[in-house]
Amino acid sequence: MALQWFPGHMHKALKEIKESLNQVDILIEVLDARIPYSSENPEIAKIRGNTPCLKILNKFDLADPEITARWQAHLESERGVTTITTSSDKPAESRKIMDLVRRICADKEASVKAINAMITGIPNVGKSTLINILAQRTIAKTGNEPAVTKAQQRINLGNGIVLHDTPGVLWPKQENPNSIYRLAASGAVKNTAMEYDDVGFYAADYLIKAYPEVMQRHYKLDELPDTELAFLEAAARKRGAIMTGGRVNLHKICEILLNELQSGKLGRISLETPEMLVQEEIEMAEAAKKKAEDKAKRKQRFKEGSLTPDKKDRKEKRTEKREEQSRRMKKGRR
Repeated sequence: MALQWFPGHMHKALKEIKESLNQVDILIEVLDARIPYSSENPEIAKIRGNTPCLKILNKFDLADPEITARWQAHLESERGVTTITTSSDKPAESRKIMDLVRRICADKEASVKAINAMITGIPNVGKSTLINILAQRTIAKTGNEPAVTKAQQRINLGNGIVLHDTPGVLWPKQENPNSIYRLAASGAVKNTAMEYDDVGFYAADYLIKAYPEVMQRHYKLDELPDTELAFLEAAARKRGAIMTGGRVNLHKICEILLNELQSGKLGRISLETPEMLVQEEIEMAEAAKKKAEDKAKRKQRFKEGSLTPDKKDRKEKRTEKREEQSRRMKKGRR
């Protein structure tokens, strides 16, 4: 399934980020603690260079804490990366970011110039709410739907730190198909960009395997079904998602599941682990190799032409005839 949502302002924002990154002292990337890999913009990683990076795992209160700790260790294995967890219900913890920025940029803090920090993050990751906490006043517009911030702005946080806010940016090409579903399941893209049913089935399949006890208890099931379809049907009956004639309303139960996942009603859930990433990168590499091989074969077929044995024979005879004519002409000129 392809994600068809990359508004024009995101193209502009990504270009502006690339142009401004060499003017900042530190990059702050806000990630969704439930999907640190899928919410990490690969375009930013390509252009970051040696700029120190503070990765904030926001919405920590919604994520599985044990898995989040594993993600922090995984992310900090990359050179120049520091991590911290935050959530909107603990503003005092979020303000520790200021101290961390000053520690990372200790050399710059000793000078008379302000520390310039650029903050980035995908839509609906909680970046604007975090900025308002840091500024201790309403600076950035917030909202429950993605892509509220549309343009860059400079915010003086005081104490020698200037924050360069950027719009929430996705990227035009999603390499990992699993990440597309996770972004949608977490609410990072608008509901109109993808089919609820597709995302709901993906989320149900993952959740009954990763959090079986949670799903059985939350939906009050006597036993947990083995497949996502059977689970959704059982959950629909428990929640009254039934259409005329007694048929299960799969669209409705998928909507219920995703809303309860995104709001935290299911509990602290993480949708990916570092170990899953390793396997998926292997699968992506294999898929990319196959795609390249298929492309090479198509190119070769195009070069040779779609010839039946009879057409191929006639083509070879025409080629031989032209070569013979060419030899006679060269011989005549001598």
